[in-house]
Amino acid sequence: MKEKCKLSLASQIFIALILAIVVGLCMQKVPDIASEYIKPFGTIFLNLVKFIVGPIVLFSIMAGIVSLRDIKKVGAIGGMTVLYYLCTTAIAVTIGLVVANLAKDFFPVLATSSLTYAAPKGSQPMDVIVNIFPSNFINPLSSANMLQIIVMALLVGFAIILLGEKVKSAIDTVNRWNEIFMKVMDMILRLSPIGVFCLLTPVIAINGTMIIGSLAKILLVAYICYVFHTVVVYSAALLLNKCSPRQFFKEMFPALVFAFSSASSVGTLPLNMACSQKAGASKEVSSFVLPLGATINMDGTAIYQGVCTIFIAACYGIDLSIGQMITIVLTATLASIGTAGVPGAGMVMLAMVLTSVGLPVDGIALVAGVDRIFDMGRTTVNITGDASCAVIVTKRLAGKKGE
Repeated sequence: MKEKCKLSLASQIFIALILAIVVGLCMQKVPDIASEYIKPFGTIFLNLVKFIVGPIVLFSIMAGIVSLRDIKKVGAIGGMTVLYYLCTTAIAVTIGLVVANLAKDFFPVLATSSLTYAAPKGSQPMDVIVNIFPSNFINPLSSANMLQIIVMALLVGFAIILLGEKVKSAIDTVNRWNEIFMKVMDMILRLSPIGVFCLLTPVIAINGTMIIGSLAKILLVAYICYVFHTVVVYSAALLLNKCSPRQFFKEMFPALVFAFSSASSVGTLPLNMACSQKAGASKEVSSFVLPLGATINMDGTAIYQGVCTIFIAACYGIDLSIGQMITIVLTATLASIGTAGVPGAGMVMLAMVLTSVGLPVDGIALVAGVDRIFDMGRTTVNITGDASCAVIVTKRLAGKKGE
């Protein structure tokens, strides 16, 4: 009986959002009290999120790469799949950045002590490229340099694959540490309702209703990007490979509805496999591509990163440089490999992206309360990308056999 009454984490966060709005509006005459006595508990939550991001990225990406050690056995399938996933994710985050930049004049600038922040000097494009590569092992972790951590994980992961059975114990160690940090992440995310309440209440107390209206705007921008990427980008990819977008979306409709209502890529996987096979994917390809996609393909989440980063920057009155935009694209694309499948993956990835361009992680509080609404759309995009890849890879393999 107790389990039936237990609220999901998404429901708890949404309730925390409502409570933060109510309490924040009630404290508009005493905003200093909210900042002094409520915000510190939100800061504790943010510190925990910052603490876990580095280890999560390092070990989850390494574990993901190690799990692909059998990719040589399915060489053609694995190569095409990973390339397709990385390309569509890069396109997705770029769409999010472009549309959000076009709409940023509609986002509010929050003139508040709780959001005071000085923008760092913009980096030159070549500096961004040079700074991707770490000069030592410890500094990227201690400074939370996400791109450098990702590069470290890639290098170590590939080294483990190349050494093979000689380092079987290392493979087990990576997987065990990955499980440990995933569990720590789960423990921290359970505090999300408290963190959201304590971070958002002072913002509402100082800004009043201005920030509430802005949430509707950011959701609208995100869903415009979701629809554009799903309809235009995936349809173009299907047409380029002589597949019918109309047939694809017709057969995929049940999976899309289930994904939207459940907001769970993993939960949608069985239905997604059945629908993608009706849409033209072979059982052999879909059984490999779709589980892999649930692990490393997050186009919808990448759009979310781009849109929310621009929104948060706008709230702080910051214009991001071209170098920072490039960093966002690289971070969101590569980080998608490491955080897919983690509960609250969108929030974790957003923390990485904000850190990578020097924006305060505090900004997560502005969007975390409606994360469930974001999640419904981004999950639908994610599973559509997985299925389109399965159909395209099947078509290309069939074409090679025909030759």
